[in-house]
Amino acid sequence: MTDAPLDPGDVDAQVIVIGLGGMGSAAAYHLARRGVSVLGLEQFTPAHDRGSSHGGSRIIRQSYFEDPAYVPLLLRAYELWEELARVSGREVYRITGGLFIGPPECATVSGSLHAAQLWGLEHEVLDAGEVARRFPGFVPEAGQVAVYEPLAGFARPEETVAAHIDLAGREGADLRFGETVRSWSDHGQYVEVVTDSGRLRARELVICPGAWAPEILADLGVSIEIERQVMYWFGLDTPTAADDPSSDDVPAMVDAPIYIQENADIEQIYGFPAIDGPDGGVKVAFFRRGDTCSPETIDRVVHDDETERMRTRVQQLLPGVAGPALDAATCMYSTTPDHNFVIARHPRHDRVTVACGFSGHGFKFVPVVGEILADLVVDGHTDHPIDIFDPTRAALAAGGGDRVATAGAR
Repeated sequence: MTDAPLDPGDVDAQVIVIGLGGMGSAAAYHLARRGVSVLGLEQFTPAHDRGSSHGGSRIIRQSYFEDPAYVPLLLRAYELWEELARVSGREVYRITGGLFIGPPECATVSGSLHAAQLWGLEHEVLDAGEVARRFPGFVPEAGQVAVYEPLAGFARPEETVAAHIDLAGREGADLRFGETVRSWSDHGQYVEVVTDSGRLRARELVICPGAWAPEILADLGVSIEIERQVMYWFGLDTPTAADDPSSDDVPAMVDAPIYIQENADIEQIYGFPAIDGPDGGVKVAFFRRGDTCSPETIDRVVHDDETERMRTRVQQLLPGVAGPALDAATCMYSTTPDHNFVIARHPRHDRVTVACGFSGHGFKFVPVVGEILADLVVDGHTDHPIDIFDPTRAALAAGGGDRVATAGAR
């Protein structure tokens, strides 16, 4: 980060961070803890439910079936999850173990096993009978297997965002909520951000826009599709320790692992234990089964036929998830063509760093993404392996032309 004199005028902060969801709040904290003056801007309230960092839980895991190249980042992320929990005093994550279930040749199983073997991660391979015996409530189809990862678990997104916001504030960051960014521009010696409250200047700009990426990063040259996704909570009809301490079904789904299951139709579902006790039910969802939308057009109503489709599918694996539908919520995936992230210095603007396109699997990386963004701003580079997140990679060509970087973010 250069300290060259600015012309014209002074700056309001060394770095402005646009978006204080998962990635932006982590960036604000990691920058502020390094002594950088930070001004953070968020259009909604802290830890809001209008984007992608809500819903009570997000899976964390290391045996990464998507690509084993992510594993080094996950190893560092786990260190930072532990540090964040200790420093903040919040339960931002919990280790439950994780089951990655399906036909032996499916990506969920074979990819998880490959990553675990390549990086020497602790794991077991279980057949369907072993899964059912060791994990009450789970009934995989005959012929399915599971990779069990004991260090898998879940993060709490609202707690995580709140923790990073609190810690950033303790380190001196000026974080403003309910302030909408209308445009930004790079003036060579400084960047300028126009909000509904006025004009702000900084030496550097970090943009973590979530589902607003297609608007605010219109000149990035990356095709990002916004997808509506639904999360569901169902009650249990199996006994718990509170109901019947002698039951063989204890702990049923109350003390269960997280899981991802893929069927023969290459359809993935994922879910969690009853993380807040049996009365809160269990959260389940389809992975990447949603309609294209935008933050303005997303249908936030969850319809009865959607709920019943989810119930039918999850009962193929968890017959005991047969209680009433307790709740449902929508969120948005920001998906790149190759499903890899975008984390880099902006290819057209030397003073701008971006983090977007997390494609429905990014939250587990929140702490390390914050560290990477701070590296890129302060040092101009990072030692973390992020080449696969380069926005100029061929898979992301969007034909964006010469659109200017002044689209609004609301």
